[in-house]
Amino acid sequence: MVFRSPFPDVDIPNTPVHEYVLSGAADRGDRPALVDGTNPNNRISYAQLDAAVRRLAAGFAANGIRHGDVIALFSPNTVAYPIVFHAASMAGATVTTVNALYTAEELARQLRDSQAKLLVTISAFLDRAVPAAKSSTVDEILVCDAADGYRSITDVASTAAHDVAAPIDPAQDTVVMPYSSGTTSLPKGVMLTHRNLVANMAQTQSLVNLGEDERIVAVLPLFHIYGMTATMNHPLRQGATVVVLPRFDVIQFLDVLAEHRIARAFIAPPIVLALAKHPAVDSYDLSALHTVLSAAAPLDPALAEAAGRRIGCRVVQGYGMTELSPSTHLVPDNDSNPPHGTVGKLVASTEGRLVDVASGEDRGVNEDGEIWIRGPQVMKGYFGQADETAAMIDSDGWLHTGDIGRVDAHGNWYVVDRAKELIKYKGYQVAPAELEAVLLGHPQITDAAVIGVLDGDGNEVPKAYVVRADENLEPDTVMSYVAGAVAPHKKIRQVEFIDAVPKSAAGKILRKELRQWNAPRHAAQAATSPAR
Repeated sequence: MVFRSPFPDVDIPNTPVHEYVLSGAADRGDRPALVDGTNPNNRISYAQLDAAVRRLAAGFAANGIRHGDVIALFSPNTVAYPIVFHAASMAGATVTTVNALYTAEELARQLRDSQAKLLVTISAFLDRAVPAAKSSTVDEILVCDAADGYRSITDVASTAAHDVAAPIDPAQDTVVMPYSSGTTSLPKGVMLTHRNLVANMAQTQSLVNLGEDERIVAVLPLFHIYGMTATMNHPLRQGATVVVLPRFDVIQFLDVLAEHRIARAFIAPPIVLALAKHPAVDSYDLSALHTVLSAAAPLDPALAEAAGRRIGCRVVQGYGMTELSPSTHLVPDNDSNPPHGTVGKLVASTEGRLVDVASGEDRGVNEDGEIWIRGPQVMKGYFGQADETAAMIDSDGWLHTGDIGRVDAHGNWYVVDRAKELIKYKGYQVAPAELEAVLLGHPQITDAAVIGVLDGDGNEVPKAYVVRADENLEPDTVMSYVAGAVAPHKKIRQVEFIDAVPKSAAGKILRKELRQWNAPRHAAQAATSPAR
């Protein structure tokens, strides 16, 4: 059956994203738009933001950037990031945002695949940017700060702020192309149009009511669609002040929350974990914080409750993916007591289905199935990957997320796990996220991840990679703890202690890396119990 959003459909302006986000910027004058969280004296007003975007867009055009060209943005979060992004949009270009942690080889692959013409980065990243650009289609490297031998965005910007008359078709033109693995392992360019981004902001605006007096901390990476939308475009559209941090450092993050009286924080599960368990939290006044929204990866409901109790605010989840611009489910601001573990309701102008992975049959209320989504936020497709696009989006416009979920009678949705990550133990399905939630409840465990591995009999069994707070913690203790909390087929059968769980910048567990670690040379380190 088709589930529909309980919220009224929204009108979607036929407007380029830079016009939508910056429509009121000039009129807001000296109101702060962007503040450097590491240096509060480095700030940009709304009037300055508007002028800087227009000047840089004119500079891009004067330097040969044309409609449809691709500009790669390889940078940590800075106050210049939104300027480059929206200037490229105004010039009619496509921005391919690059993971700030990429190696030169990974960067080069994205530059080649996206056919980038220009690379914008920072001086500290030149050691990776230069060799990557040499083996790509890039004509020039610009820096956002300053570096000998390289032009800066200030050098390129026009001396006069004026509009660039780029022929933009919001419904068809790709404005941003982040890279995502989707439901497969190879990163692909996700083509998101101006309309995709504008639609998703319009769809979520009535559910998340940001005001001009709010301050938002941008600690999520802006190269990721979640950070880009929730902590850059949406707050700037609403006239809020964005306090920018280059990366997550728990003390720096807590300093900003307290000093700027942050009322609402958009974060990922690893930061929720820090709020729940890091000893420094108790030293800060976080009384202004009323809502924490976690997304990008599954959040254990017990962990959410523990963090909420500790910091005295509501901790809720949302759901989406890069291919969905990104939001499909949110807990509305006016829902003060959402059900345990929900990711919220379908956002406006969105349809959802739950489909049995094996049979292809539709599932109903309180039945598990793969989440399918249809709405104006569905991507245009994967760049240069027609077959992959067709595998992801069917002929009726439904995007197949690869996530298993359910919906209750009140329209509250829950994500059970990734379809591809389910462990099949002797015919029984085991959800890694469920076991990870149990493991995080142990006082001597600070982080954990679970994958399926083969045992000596060829059975797929759950293996836990554990970051322990106490070196005296033993594998048998971990396995016994989990065995006491789950059904027999869900027991952890192997444990390996590691220093840190590999995660993407958005907070998702990199299970592919864990599978690579699970090589024969690691076997001797793993403590194994019989798979009975």
